[in-house]
Order: sequence, then C-alpha cells, then structure tokens
Amino acid sequence: MRRFLVLTLSILLIFAMLVGCTTGENQEVEGPEDNGEVVESEPSEDGGRLILSTTTSTENSGLLGHILPVFEEETGIKVDVVAVGTGEALQMGKDGDADILLVHAKESEEEFVAEGHGLERHDVMYNDFILVGPEDDPLKLKENAPEDILKGLKAVAEKGATFISRGDDSGTHKRELAIWGEADIQPEGEWYYSAGAGMGDVLTMANEKQAYTLTDRGTYLSMKDTLDLEIIIEGDDKLFNQYGIIPVNPEKSDHINAEGAKKLMDWFLSEETQELIGEFGVEEFGQPLFIPNAK
Repeated sequence: MRRFLVLTLSILLIFAMLVGCTTGENQEVEGPEDNGEVVESEPSEDGGRLILSTTTSTENSGLLGHILPVFEEETGIKVDVVAVGTGEALQMGKDGDADILLVHAKESEEEFVAEGHGLERHDVMYNDFILVGPEDDPLKLKENAPEDILKGLKAVAEKGATFISRGDDSGTHKRELAIWGEADIQPEGEWYYSAGAGMGDVLTMANEKQAYTLTDRGTYLSMKDTLDLEIIIEGDDKLFNQYGIIPVNPEKSDHINAEGAKKLMDWFLSEETQELIGEFGVEEFGQPLFIPNAK
C-alpha cells in the first residue's frame, strides 16, 4: 500500500505540473474529506517527505493545518497527512505504509510498540470526549446525569434513543465500546446506528437525525456553529482522551523515513510546539482544543 501511496502522490504531482503548464493559472485545492485520503503538501526540494497517519479528530479540528506548516518551514520536510481512525492508522504502521503515527488509544498504542511495530511512544496532548445530543435533550440527561456517562448511556439504551456510533475502530469508537462494556450493555437494535465514518461525518449524521453521539471535544467545537447539537455529558473521568506519537519501526519497510519521523516526534515534544498546541483554539473558541502534556 505504501508503494501505491507514493506512486499516487507522484502521479498527482506530475498531473498538477501539466495542468499548471497548460492553464498558467493557480488552482485552489479543497480541504480533505474525512475519508482517509492523503493530504498532500507541496514537494520538498531537499528535506524529503513524511507520511503521518493520524486520527480524523486532529485533522477535522484544524490542529495539524495550524502547526505542521511551522515544522515544514523549519526543516524542509513535507508532511503528507493520512487521516483515518486510530485502528486503521495503527494497521498502516504495521504494514509499513506510514512513517509516524499520531493517535489516541493508549492501550493499543503500547501494544503496537511492544510487538515491535513502533520504536517508542510518547504522550503529546489530551482533550476529552463528550456526549452531544439534541438541544431539547429528550432524555433529560443534561439534567439527570451531567457528569455520568455510564448513567447516560444506560438511559439511551433503555429508552431506545437514536445513537450514532463511529463504528470504525477509531480511538473514539474504542472508548465508546469500552464504556458500553462497563455499563454491561451490548448496543444493538434499530436505535443504534454504526456509521463506519469519521468524526466530522458522524456529527453531521447525528445533527440530521437529532441523535446522541460520543465525540472528541475538539472536533465538536470546530463544527459547533454548523450543528444543532449541545454538550449533554462532560467531565467524567472515563472521558479522558490522551494522544500519543509513535515513529514506525524502519524494519517494517525500506521506504520508512526514520530520520524524518524522529525529527517530527522531537518537534511535537518540544516546548515550542507544546506552546503552539496549547494556544490552538483559544482565540476562536475561548479554550484550547488540546492540552499539551508531553514529558
């Protein structure tokens, strides 16, 4: 798959050069859809390229678009972002189809490193998950269980209220399933819809169906103005959402850019970048979308 990605990027670059020659005009490229496609940077003349496989939340929230240009300017290394669920991102690492991962399912990440697929893992930042739902909150969860996600999900299941699940083995989906399990509930039936989609798409579906869903706070805040959904449950310790960074073991593929991956990891963990992460979202939303906590 990695060779396919590299070949695809090359073809796209050649096509873009041909179009530029024939039209003589600059063309805008639309932002990435939440479907795991490669978000291609401009080609590097000397610094090389990196494939960063990450979650849809870091992409949908706008964080990477805010901070990665700084890294590219400082190092000359261009970063191609592949935004997928954490499960798929980890699989890309196992297959040698990415150089470095930025994901949020700590137990799975530690297992990934223990099995030799990744060199090391470091905390980078965190935010939290929240349960969002219709503004009228038909189950009155905001009133009866404002900080109790177990009680809230039990009420959703008991009343058969529509719930939209990521259903994509992402970090958000993994956490949702863990909470259902802790509540001793097997979510199934007409009320439970498994979307198999990224966070942005799921929030859009929940909005259309006026349903409840579990989301990371960053993606919700970045889309809040387009949604008729409110935060229903927040602040439960079970909703803590840690992100980690992992360089892929270069033994997974001859194409792994181990040196570039190390530079990107060190850059994410640096004091300067941690400050950039902590500042992101404050001006627009009145609060940071991610809290830096690299050690």
